[in-house]
Amino acid sequence: MDGRRRNPYQLTDETPVYVISVAAQLSGLHPQTLRQYDRLGLVSPDRTAGRGRRYSARDIELLRTVQALSQDEGINLAGIKRIIELENQVTALQQRVAELATAVDGAAAALQAREAQVHASYRRDLVPYQAPQSGSALVVWRPTPKRPLD
Repeated sequence: MDGRRRNPYQLTDETPVYVISVAAQLSGLHPQTLRQYDRLGLVSPDRTAGRGRRYSARDIELLRTVQALSQDEGINLAGIKRIIELENQVTALQQRVAELATAVDGAAAALQAREAQVHASYRRDLVPYQAPQSGSALVVWRPTPKRPLD
C-alpha cells in the first residue's frame, strides 16, 4: 500500500469482479482450466463468502500469460509456477529497494540538516588558530603591581 486511503468503490486492476465464466471468456480458456490453475496455485482468485471465485483484471492478464507460456513457449505448468514466483519476488525486491532508497535519501537529508545546524551554532567571534611563523617571538607583558601610597 502507498499510505493513501482508497475509495472502497473504486475499481482497480486488483478488484475481483469477474465470475469464472466471464474470466474464462476474457482469457480464452475453459472454466475447468481456470479451476486447475487455481488448484495448482498458478492463478489464485479471491473468494466470495460462498467460496465462489472472483477474478480481477490482473488475474485475467496472468491467465493469458500462463496460456502463452504454456502454448507458445512449451513450458510446463511447474515451470510456469516457478516463473511467476520469481517475477513476484523480483517485484517485491524492487519495491523494497525503492523503499530503502527513499529511506537513505531521507537520512541523508536529515544528516545535511543536522550538519547545517551544527555549523550555524559555531561562535563567530573566535579567531582561527595560526601556527607561529619562524623568526617571530612571543612577548608576554605583565603589569607591575602598583605600590600603595604612603
